[in-house]
Amino acid sequence: MPIWIFRFFTLVAFPLLVYQYISQDWRSLLAGLLCGAIVLAGEVLFKRMRLIKIMIGCTGFMIGYILFLLLEAALQSFGTPSMLSFWGTYAKQVQLGLEIFGVIVAIIKARDLEGLSYTGHHLKIADITALMDGRIVDLCEINFLSGVIVLPVFVLDELQKMVSSKDPLARAKGRRGMDVATRLQELKEVEVRITSKNPRADSTEEKIVKLAKSLDAEIVTLDFNINKLATLKKVVVKNIADLATALKPVVLPGETMSLFIMKDGKEKEQGIGYLDDGTMVVVEEGRKHIGKRTEVSVYSILQTSSGRMIFAKVK
Repeated sequence: MPIWIFRFFTLVAFPLLVYQYISQDWRSLLAGLLCGAIVLAGEVLFKRMRLIKIMIGCTGFMIGYILFLLLEAALQSFGTPSMLSFWGTYAKQVQLGLEIFGVIVAIIKARDLEGLSYTGHHLKIADITALMDGRIVDLCEINFLSGVIVLPVFVLDELQKMVSSKDPLARAKGRRGMDVATRLQELKEVEVRITSKNPRADSTEEKIVKLAKSLDAEIVTLDFNINKLATLKKVVVKNIADLATALKPVVLPGETMSLFIMKDGKEKEQGIGYLDDGTMVVVEEGRKHIGKRTEVSVYSILQTSSGRMIFAKVK
């Protein structure tokens, strides 16, 4: 729902409240209008205070009041004398009840209404793998990821279940994911929203893709299955693992590099070393150089689905 609707109902609701429950004259209408204008100014100037929830509550109040008017009109047209007598006695109580009901329902549904009604690629939905990985925070800090980071409640619930797990590894991953979610909310570089929208699906992966499809949003993930499913559904995916692979330094056959050989390899006389980005380098005849930094020459590069492997020999 566009934000201007909430602002309009705020300006209408405040004068009506003051007029009905405080004083029924033009000065009360003016005072109510001034209160609504102050709330709108506060919402614009102090967005961090989440004053939009007050406007959502005012929208609920107006909906309750409209329901009261419709009910009153229906009773005036079709009501029996006994119903009209009851209405004349308890009309004010019914009106107040409907207005309070509208405010309560609007505030309960505020997380669905607040902000996420705007669709588009500026929304980035973080899945559970992106939160457990943690590099999403670094990407936001350097402004590589911009817009609004959306954290679905069902993803946070999955992390909470992991925190309560008896498996130490799952528990550690769940705690890390919750810590990353907290760090994201503390960042000034991006805006973070939590949504309770929960699409019907058999798995969390399908829920993520359906939510992104409904919001025309992008997905931030490291999950291979989500990547493939989103591609089939024509949803844009920002895969952090693909980004890390793309940013690895380019090494070509015939290049020479200085490499620290850490351990022996599977084959006889082989040594194993690693580049700064973690790429494994298998060095022929490198076993006798274990524990030393040695000049090696690259002669082959193998790219697999799990990563890249470089083969070299001592120069």
